[in-house]
Amino acid sequence: MEAYGKILLISMPAFLFLVLFEKWYGWYKGNDTVRNMDMLSSLSSGITNVTKDVLGLSISILTYSWLVNRVAIVHTQSTVWTYIIAFIALDFAGYWLHRWSHHINLFWNLHVIHHSSEEFNLACALRQSISEIVKVFAFLLLPAALLGVPAKVIAIVAPLQLFAQFWYHTRHINKIGFFEKFFVTPSHHRVHHAINKEYLDKNLGQIFIFWDKLFGTYQEELQDVPPVYGITRPAQTWNPVKINFQHLWLLMKDAWRTKSWKEKFTLWFKPTGYRPEDVAEKYPIYKIEDVYHFEKYAPKASSALQAWSWLQVVFALLFISYLFGNIASINKIDGGYIYLYGGFIFLTVYAYTELMDRNPYAIFWEGIKNAFALGIIFYFGDWFGASQFASWINYVLIAYFITATLVTAWFVYSHYKEDRQLSVSF
Repeated sequence: MEAYGKILLISMPAFLFLVLFEKWYGWYKGNDTVRNMDMLSSLSSGITNVTKDVLGLSISILTYSWLVNRVAIVHTQSTVWTYIIAFIALDFAGYWLHRWSHHINLFWNLHVIHHSSEEFNLACALRQSISEIVKVFAFLLLPAALLGVPAKVIAIVAPLQLFAQFWYHTRHINKIGFFEKFFVTPSHHRVHHAINKEYLDKNLGQIFIFWDKLFGTYQEELQDVPPVYGITRPAQTWNPVKINFQHLWLLMKDAWRTKSWKEKFTLWFKPTGYRPEDVAEKYPIYKIEDVYHFEKYAPKASSALQAWSWLQVVFALLFISYLFGNIASINKIDGGYIYLYGGFIFLTVYAYTELMDRNPYAIFWEGIKNAFALGIIFYFGDWFGASQFASWINYVLIAYFITATLVTAWFVYSHYKEDRQLSVSF
């Protein structure tokens, strides 16, 4: 937990710099592929994901440590070859988990957030799941376990393998020759994120593209078929917490509403997108049929709202940076405090992304978040030990929490007036 937090303290600024650099580069070249609010939603998704990971908010039914201790044929030492084997084994496991996530209704909920952006850029790489509460796929690492790859090696290689998937989420790099034969490239991954019928559920590899060629899921990017990005049932929200559970909520409603008892139990494991006939007819949902003619999600956002949303994201990044840099000291106070902090981060993201959606309930969530934060400061007399670094920091935080509530209330009222005037004019 603490070591991973330290890694994130280094990697987060690097990722943020690259995301902003891509935005600048696209503007400079006259080919901007980054919409502001979409980027903020992606960054917010990254915030929730790393918070969940650092807090360890998941349960493994089968752990790799247990597996390797019981099935290893040989026990290898930590050599260069051990790390190479671990990397290949993780990529093999990643391919199959990725494939099942695309093809099985329930598992799609673990992955839908990553595809939810209607753009394709470095920022959307940060859209990672928080909905995987129960981990059941450790058995996919059986090849590494049989070869006795130590659990500590897997623990080191896994985040490296994940970070290595960041760079190819861009439209600014074309095909790159011989490299394309073995490794996943931006061209391959543009295909993967596209909703064109020619491209759906293709190029599922994470680092190595040869898994797709071996298992029949490879598709080259076609010059006459420009990729269109997103999901066929659009998320229609900037709120990453909602996006993470939208599909699961639909499955739950469908299971409740269908009259077929068989369907109640089987729809979870049917192909992704499957809905019982009686429910689909009575409760239709919007699905993109013509990928070349649909409106991207873009609720009206004034320059003031965009600036405020950026400020909220910056504060959220500062809050999680403090958490990651002080996990040990926060845990020393009381192990439960770290989960209070995590709850605050999730409330923060939920509240300001609701405002980005122009949802009037944003003031409720912002009020709850700020009341919660002020309660922590006044009850404990400090913000998780922050006053040891600066005696004035609690006063700054109090001012921010009060200001954030007032500013959000002003935006909600302004949006209400705008929408009312628009409805009267029509």
